[in-house]
Formats: sequence, structure tokens, C-alpha cells
Amino acid sequence: MVENKIRNIAVIAHVDHGKTTLVDAFLKQTKVFRDNQAEMGQALIMDSSDQERERGITITAKITAVKFDDTQINIIDTPGHADFGGEVERTLHMADGCLLIVDAQEGPMPQTKFVLEKAFVAGLRPIVVINKIDKPAARVSEIVDEIGDLFLELATDDSQLDYPVYYAIGRDGKAWKELPNDPSEPADIQPILRAIIEHIPAPQTSEGGFQLLATSLEWDDYQGKYVIGKVERGQLKAGEILSLVDQSGVVGSGYRVDKIYGYQGLDKVIKDQASAGEIVAVTGIKDAKIGQTLTTPDQPEALEAIDLEPPTLSIYLGPNTSPFKGLEGEFTTSRQIGDRLKRELETNIGLIVEDDGVGFTVKGRGELHLSVLMETMRREGFEFEIGRPKVVYKVQDGQSLEPVELVTVEVPVEHIGVIQSEFGSRKAELLEQVNLRDNLVRLVYRISTRNLIGLRSQLITATKGTLVMNSLMDGYQPKTAELASKRNGVLIAWEQGESRAYALSNAEARGVLFVGPGVKLYQGQIIGLANQSGDLDINASKSKQLTNMRSKSSDGTIKLTPAIEMSLEQSMDFLNDDELLEITPSSLRLRKRILDKGLRKKK
Repeated sequence: MVENKIRNIAVIAHVDHGKTTLVDAFLKQTKVFRDNQAEMGQALIMDSSDQERERGITITAKITAVKFDDTQINIIDTPGHADFGGEVERTLHMADGCLLIVDAQEGPMPQTKFVLEKAFVAGLRPIVVINKIDKPAARVSEIVDEIGDLFLELATDDSQLDYPVYYAIGRDGKAWKELPNDPSEPADIQPILRAIIEHIPAPQTSEGGFQLLATSLEWDDYQGKYVIGKVERGQLKAGEILSLVDQSGVVGSGYRVDKIYGYQGLDKVIKDQASAGEIVAVTGIKDAKIGQTLTTPDQPEALEAIDLEPPTLSIYLGPNTSPFKGLEGEFTTSRQIGDRLKRELETNIGLIVEDDGVGFTVKGRGELHLSVLMETMRREGFEFEIGRPKVVYKVQDGQSLEPVELVTVEVPVEHIGVIQSEFGSRKAELLEQVNLRDNLVRLVYRISTRNLIGLRSQLITATKGTLVMNSLMDGYQPKTAELASKRNGVLIAWEQGESRAYALSNAEARGVLFVGPGVKLYQGQIIGLANQSGDLDINASKSKQLTNMRSKSSDGTIKLTPAIEMSLEQSMDFLNDDELLEITPSSLRLRKRILDKGLRKKK
């Protein structure tokens, strides 16, 4: 049976190639919003969380729907970053085709290859959209050739090589079937919507009892757990009884369906029933887990489970043990942190959490994957500490294998020397070097994940923040020899107190500072990066001694170089094995594991 009036399509692209902007145009031009609704004036409507808007990336896959030519088009806006591959892999299972969006200047990037490969393995039919064709340095004909080469490399069958190409300016809501001579001429987004109906197949379904693979879970206080997925076969009505099934058999039974929701624009809308091919959210199945199948009790047959790549990084995460513990956070205990991590496991299937007794080992798909979780917890009022990220090794035939990544760097040409030097010293292999527009160079390296840790923050500093760097998992290799630590020692506060300008002005001669004056410090807190290889204990709370004699020079204002403020990811990158990062809703503090300087020296 074929459901002709439904199209399920995943929108995939590299970070910042205009994917979310294009979906915004679909929503606005299909009259999902009234002309006077606030969304009509918004950009990045689909990026709903604060972190997504701030980082400019999609973190969690979202589903929206538009009606065009009497056809329901379900649009799955997927993450473009490999760290959220768990989201990508499972949501592609709901789609029958994909909209691949590529920047007209940058072309297909490593992350594009990652998501496209997943889409082809899932059997999706592609439509290519070359976006941002109005860029002054757009190289459209070259990009078309590059995409052709990529498809030849990745396609799993010949039908995937038969793809239409469209040209767009997503920001303006314009698209064309042929490259326009004048991109400023009037146009709309309808050519792409028509292509979806004509080129993407309707969902193929089979006869039999109801089946739905739990592809995603959501939660709210009103309905509790929502189980989201595509109906593979059969029909479902509210009030019916369902079972939960996985590869081992029936894992739960007797669940009564409370409500069935379809999608309309950005909203869920209640439906009387769900039919094969539709993407729906079902409530009342309180024990459902991602990867399980919802079935009728008389036909408990499991759908194929979602294959996930293993985690590549692990990190210690536990309750805050600093002298300032409990001062800034609402949730501080090991039990509260553990409960929060268990909740995360329900929806974040790329994550693994192991209880270590006091704290937890959290394993994920990369630094971004882990840092987004930590930033989310911090904004929710949690206070905790983390250790240095460590690589997760794999043993195969008795040999220890380590993950390897492809790293793409874009940097002004004047910084190319420091990039090549740093990557070279970390045993990276240069695969590609391309001159771009505006005096920029793109370099692609292959490097072990272990040697990549800490490199991002060093390069951001060395290139004065002009670096753009993305990484992508590229398999495993036999573990190589350890590299000597390349980071200098640190400046450490030797007593608790408040930082003073006079003391910091003296400390500036010893290194680069992370704190300014008037900051509360504790013994063992890291306050800067030293100029030497060893650590230095600094009295940062010392005041200038007052005398009876006064002069303009002695009372002059002390001028300090502004302190360096590091982000959560940069702070994670910075850590050595004997250090921790204290994370609270209002502060990030680097510290030594052993705070007491006397005990530290004995070690």
C-alpha cells in the first residue's frame, strides 16, 4: 500500500549552510503562520532552544509539517554536526527522501559527507539545493561537480545518482530550477516544494497490525511522555491497547493509547487515528524507550533496531567538591545529578552513563555532544565538576584501537604556519589544502582523537579567534605512542581571598591571567597560564602596603591586561589530568584536583 498524499523528508546539511533558514521559508510561504503572527518576523524559527540560537546549530532533530498542493510534507530538521549523530541516525529512519543543502561558496564539507552517507545507507532519495548563490565568491558550477563526485563515492544504488539540483537564497525565501542570471529577480520557494512531491517517493507501507518504531521521545508536564515515530504498517486509534517489543521479544504490554498527535506547522495537533506512512506522537506508553517497537498484542513483531556508532570520548562528572560548593547551584548532590543523567539517557541515545560511586563516567560522541549536555544542566541550576576528556578505545582481535577524526580548519593565510606546526607536532596527516576567498585557507587533517584534545583552545588563542574548526569521526586505527604534554604550567591561587589589582599586576609578568580584580578565589584555583612548563603558586590577594608618604606615582591607577575568558568547551580543552573544571549556573572555575599546595607538592 502507498500513501500518495504524504511525503517524509529529512533536511540535512553542514553547520551554517542555511538549512534552518530554508525550513523557515517553507513555513512562512505555505501560510503556516498568519501574517500578523510573531513568527513571520522571526529568523531560525526551528532552532527552539537558547543554545541552538546562540551556537547557530541544530542540536535536536525537530519535526514540522506543511501542506502544499494537497500533500502533507513532514519535514525533519536534523542536526548537521557528527557529535549529534545519534539524532541524525534515528531520525533518518522516519524519512523517505532528503533535501541536501550545500553552501554555494564552501561546497560539500566533511560533516555533509557524514550525514549524506547515513541518508544513503537508509535508502533515501536525494534532492540537492545549492544555497546562498548570491554570495560574491559563489562557485556554483564547481560545487555541482564536487557534489557529483561525492554522490559517486557514497551512493548505495543507481537511483540515488538520479537527483535534481535547485538553486536558492534561503534567507530571502527564493529558489530556482535553473541558475538565474539575476538572483535579485522575484522568486519564491515553491520550486523546491514541487520537487519534493515529484521526486521523493511516498512512504511504502505493508498490510498487517500496527507497527511504529520509537524514533524519538519528548516530555511535558501535561501529557508526560510522547513516543514519536513513523507508522510502518496498520492503523492506530486512541484507546487501543499496545505492546512494546524489541529484538529479544515482548518487553511490556497492556498500554492504552491516550492521545495521537500529528504535526501542523510547529504544533502538534490531536488526531482521531494514525495511518501507515504518517509521522505521529503517541502518549500513554510510559515505559517506551528509543529503538523499541509499538505493536498490537496479536502481532508483536519488532522492527529493525537503529545501529549507532560507539562513543569516542568519556569524562568524569560528579558533585562539586570545591570550597564554594553549594553557593551558586540549586541541584548539587550526587543523587540529583544521577537522576538528571538518567533522564537524559531516555532521549540522548548517543550517551552512556556509568555510576562510579561518588560521581559518573559520561561517554559521548565528541566534545560538542558532551559540552551541550553540561551547558544544559548548568542552565537548569545544576552545580558539578568534570575532569579531562579521555578517549574511549576499542579492542579488536586483541589490539587496542583509537578513534581517528577528519578535522577541517579555515584560517587567514597569515596563521597557516602555526596551524601546520601544531598539527604536525601532534602527528596529524595533511590531506588537503585549498585557497579560499578573502585571504582564507582551508586545511583538512586526519588526526587521532587523543591528539586532538586540547588543540582547539590552543589554536583559537594562537590565531586570535579567527579560526573555524570542525571535526568528524573517521574510523579507528591501532593506538599510537603517547605525546608529551604541550601545555605550559598554570598560575595557582595559594590562599583563599579576593583577587587584588596590585597582586595581579605582579602576576602578569609570570603568565596570562584568567581572572580580573575583585574575584573571590580559593586555594588551588587556577588563575592563569604560566610562561614556563611548571606550575606557579601566586598570592593573588596581596594588597599594596600603605605608607604615610604619598605621591602621584604610588597612588596611580594600576592598568591590567584584560583577563582571558574561556568558554565551556575551551575550559574542557584546557584541562590536564591533575585538574578539574567547576561548573555552576554562574561560574566556570579551573582548579587543581588537590587544592592544598603542600599536599600537591608531596604528590
